[in-house]
Amino acid sequence: MTAALGFALVLAVVATIVPTIAHAQITMRSPSWSQLTPQEQKALAPLAPDWDKLDAQRKQKWRGLAQRYPKMAPDEQQRVQDQMRPWATLSPQERQVARERYKSIKQLPPEKKAEVRERWHEYQSLPPETRHELATRPAAPAGRAPAAAPSVSTQPTAAQPKPAPTAPVARPFTSQN
Repeated sequence: MTAALGFALVLAVVATIVPTIAHAQITMRSPSWSQLTPQEQKALAPLAPDWDKLDAQRKQKWRGLAQRYPKMAPDEQQRVQDQMRPWATLSPQERQVARERYKSIKQLPPEKKAEVRERWHEYQSLPPETRHELATRPAAPAGRAPAAAPSVSTQPTAAQPKPAPTAPVARPFTSQN
């Protein structure tokens, strides 16, 4: 009986200490913008306006990117910074969808990857109004291609003009991109 009471007391003490320690770790790992190093601020500059709104886990991921940033080629640094803010503003569900699409595209055979890349370039060359219209269009039900998406055929024929590509989803940042 005394051992059980002692054990319960230990559990109660641990239960009150552990959340305090965990909170202290989260607080320490979640610096404000002004607490970042100048190197981190430079790498993460596009996130400055929203930094203090990010949760601790996302801040840690961005800080990890900032540590890799100096080792990147200048064009890769520019690409990362250009895509940083749009990626940070995606909801967790949108980021998950983007990651899944990226993984599925990465597993395609080379000829299908080339087709996806070509469709992306076509989309990028559309006027901003058309891109916006495509991006705001509701998604097609699972298992069906959207109306504007071309079928996966080799070449369009004269009777079948090539339709406009569908709106892409932002891809996650990786050093392989």
